[in-house]
Amino acid sequence: MSTGAMSTGATSTGRENAALRVAVVGGGPGGLYAAALLARQGHAVDVWEKNAPDDTFGFGVVLSDETLGGIEAADAVVYSALGAEFVRWDDIDIVHRGRLLTSGGHGFAALGRRRLLEILHERCAGLGVRLHFRTRAPEPGTLAASYDLVVAADGVHSPTREAAAEHYGPTLTGGRCRYIWLAADFAFEAFRFEIAETEHGVMQLHAYPYAADSSTVIVEMREEVWHSAGFDLCDEAESAARCAKIFAEALRGRPLRGNGSTWTQFRTVVNARWSHANTVLIGDAAHTAHFSIGSGTKLAVEDALALARAVESETDVPAALAAYEAARRPAVASTQRAAAASMRWFEELAGYVEQPARQFAFNLLTRSLRVTHGNLRLRDPRFTGAVERDFGCPEAPEGGPDAPGTPPMFTPFTLRGLTLRNRVVVSPMDMYSAEGGVAEGVPGDFHLVHLGARALGGAALVMTEMVCVSPEGRITPGCTGLYSAEQAAAWARIADFVHTSAPGTALGVQLGHSGRKGSTRVMWEGMDAPLPEGNWPLTAASALPYRPGVSAVPRALGAADLAAVRSEFAAAAVRAAASGFDLLELHCAHGYLLSGFLSPLTNHRTDAYGGSLENRLRFPLEVFDAVRAVWPEDRPMTVRLSATDWAPGGTSAEDAVAIAAAFAAHGADAIDVSTGQVVAEETPEYGRAYQTPYADRIRNALNVPVIAVGAISSWDDVNSLLLAGRADLCALGRPHLYDPHWTLHAAADQAYTGPAAPWPAPYRAGSRKPPTGRG
Repeated sequence: MSTGAMSTGATSTGRENAALRVAVVGGGPGGLYAAALLARQGHAVDVWEKNAPDDTFGFGVVLSDETLGGIEAADAVVYSALGAEFVRWDDIDIVHRGRLLTSGGHGFAALGRRRLLEILHERCAGLGVRLHFRTRAPEPGTLAASYDLVVAADGVHSPTREAAAEHYGPTLTGGRCRYIWLAADFAFEAFRFEIAETEHGVMQLHAYPYAADSSTVIVEMREEVWHSAGFDLCDEAESAARCAKIFAEALRGRPLRGNGSTWTQFRTVVNARWSHANTVLIGDAAHTAHFSIGSGTKLAVEDALALARAVESETDVPAALAAYEAARRPAVASTQRAAAASMRWFEELAGYVEQPARQFAFNLLTRSLRVTHGNLRLRDPRFTGAVERDFGCPEAPEGGPDAPGTPPMFTPFTLRGLTLRNRVVVSPMDMYSAEGGVAEGVPGDFHLVHLGARALGGAALVMTEMVCVSPEGRITPGCTGLYSAEQAAAWARIADFVHTSAPGTALGVQLGHSGRKGSTRVMWEGMDAPLPEGNWPLTAASALPYRPGVSAVPRALGAADLAAVRSEFAAAAVRAAASGFDLLELHCAHGYLLSGFLSPLTNHRTDAYGGSLENRLRFPLEVFDAVRAVWPEDRPMTVRLSATDWAPGGTSAEDAVAIAAAFAAHGADAIDVSTGQVVAEETPEYGRAYQTPYADRIRNALNVPVIAVGAISSWDDVNSLLLAGRADLCALGRPHLYDPHWTLHAAADQAYTGPAAPWPAPYRAGSRKPPTGRG
């Protein structure tokens, strides 16, 4: 039978459709459920499983209400059978240095993996699926030639995927921890996270019940901790015994047991494509997500649901596989981003254990941003209210202990002599709109309106774009500067408007020099493209063009040049102070001049300013010291850094912490943590709040205030990041382009009317959202 044209046959839903011959490789939950759903549609299905029916690894599986809803809609028989087996609970217990904290309202359902497989075996058998146990599947090519549809549910090490790896394009990335799946013969009362601080390092326990008398227990630790503790030399029995001893209090002195359990490094699987001709990958063969968000079986079952829907709704197999992948990819990508954030959080666990107990618990619960401050307050207002009080949020004037108080984003924060009334920053954003000609680099009416509008919008701190310290330090002809008296006077006009018309709003200036990324067109005419004419010479740490073959080759700065640049920054700082700016930020990120000294990818110098990190830091620190010396003592200075270059051989996470520590030691009041834009060949991992883990790491490693940036777009995320202790201030760029009054609207959405977000008197009539038409 052709896979491109379907013969007519009746399905269980009454729809006229094709009867396909389907091969399923792998008898795990995803493969079996796909087999059952496809058989229910009237297709002839064979399943190959190399193990025996009762062989299984791991112990319990957790399914979400969303997944169960999909199962109920697709197959009431399986749903009913599962419902009779589930263990359900609502609480998460977190033990931090002997203190137990409980958060409720979460809702979990779990059952034993073996029982899940039995239910699916029974359902498949009842639907006529041919189950081949203890039998390896035929070769992928043989199956593809013999069947209309091949479903590869053969796991993280999928032979099907590897046989056509050049087509699927798999990427497998290992984590930094080792973990082992074990079980305890009693039921925990809740999902339990417990931390053990041992002589070898931090270890963590993840545990949950899956039957009335059984629990899954996962023990995880960093690779170096695992080696130091000697677990690399332990067999299964000894590993279980030692883990039981380490977590004896959580286990109530009871033992742990394994089931072919070994210490494993988690591997994140990503594939460029999920199907090839008539073969499709599902479950771990297609994608994996870290177990700390309980996603493996959930993803596989949801894949099966989506594949069955696509097969039923489309007219041929190629169309069905394309529809399946189009439907599932966005959800899987979102889950993988959340899982990656969760995995990184546990990898960096040692950096959080010094947090206060409730903040630590909140941080753990919101680690992936799938649980946020807003929905945690709905789930457990008492717990969340206690975290807010610990943070310093003023309580509501009326209402009990569960009543919402001041949102975290509307608590004040002090840097040196400047107290910000809330935690929102309008991020520096290049506007490329300076006046040209004789008035080169002068901010005009556009900047007055642009910055003035954002100042009226409620943010505590409004930052300028990168303001250049010399004509040669501009990125484009449209960039502003602070290297002339005319420019300083124009900035003073803007500062005066902000302070007069938006009292309480601070205005910050970001000083920088473009380095090798200068003399380019404005963004909308070709980002990073050289000017067609009128170019100026470029200088940089090393004579390396930003885009080889496209960008001009810069001249490496000599000793006299370095002294001149230091003087230019200091002179600009003097003008900034006289113009009335409240805060100064030194731009050492995004591949501009000072950033170019910090990264080993852009600094190839052999003198005292190149080589080791200490040497690469030397010139940026000299510039910082020169600026700090002339900047008023009571006004704060911050530094913006690229905490990773998103490129092999670039700034490492450890480098970023060391760089931040050096600036803090020289007097930086906060570190503004960005990433990338250092080299053109970068490969960023974009996603919601994707840069905040770097700010988080610096803050908790150094106990230095940080400004988090990077795809933070909701006030709920701002509240979550602040309350978890991952940031002290949050800078938002694009949201403020979309809505200059973003902060005031965030206050209105949260029913906050306090002093941290005052509406300007002329705007007070608009402080409530206008009513909309009825639907």
